[in-house]
Amino acid sequence: MFSSEPFRGNPVAVVLDGSGLATEQMQLFARWMNLSETTFLLPPTDPRADYQVRIFTPGSELPFAGHPTLGTCHAWLTAGNAPAREQEIVQQCGAGLVRIRRTVNGLGFAAPPLVRFGPVDEPLIQQAADQLGIARAQIVDANWADNGPGWIGVLLGSADEVLALRPTVVQMDLGVAGPYPAGSECDLEVRAFFQVDGQTTEDPVTGSFNASLAQWLLSSSRATAPYVASQGTVVGRRGRVFVSRDQPGAHAGSEGTIWVAGGTVTRITGVVDL
Repeated sequence: MFSSEPFRGNPVAVVLDGSGLATEQMQLFARWMNLSETTFLLPPTDPRADYQVRIFTPGSELPFAGHPTLGTCHAWLTAGNAPAREQEIVQQCGAGLVRIRRTVNGLGFAAPPLVRFGPVDEPLIQQAADQLGIARAQIVDANWADNGPGWIGVLLGSADEVLALRPTVVQMDLGVAGPYPAGSECDLEVRAFFQVDGQTTEDPVTGSFNASLAQWLLSSSRATAPYVASQGTVVGRRGRVFVSRDQPGAHAGSEGTIWVAGGTVTRITGVVDL
């Protein structure tokens, strides 16, 4: 996901029919797949939705995640399904209803509401600096950017500073961004760190954090839309996240809906024998 190049994005496994599977079976399968997320399609229980999805990491269930949202929608459409509305697909998940639409840059989802937003306390900023292995003075700003996974957003002075990070132990969900010089292919470099089974992990491309990052940066005028974020460079990927915003009044919300889009491609299909 978030790349049209073979094996350069962030993979997700999508089970097209999760009906009849218990939560324990879904979790067991997600652990066996050992991808960052595995999703299970179900009939919607909300009449406004086209389908329902449950999203699992190898260790837990998530109410929302970005690249699984686009990957699941891609798989649902590829399987021959059609949305009730011509211009929009509506996904039901743990975070509620998520709107998805086709864009020139691939499928895009509407950034979901934040569950926590605002400045980060100074002691926590210092902890973030320590865990990232940088001086506190390198952090330009920090903000809660939590739309479910619990992200703390950290802004550095440049993309080069983001690319130079070599954290060894990160004990919180940290998303880091820094700007590229004007005229570059991309506007931001993004990296996302979290723990899995006690080990620090870097996510190749993170839709949820890019959504909440956009809400933070656009609302604080630290960025303007549209823009393109690069992610996954250090781990050998080439993710491209396209952020845009509707004109005010185009949809609900006085500032205009923020959309997070990227490429989606099917690489493997098959049947699983349970």
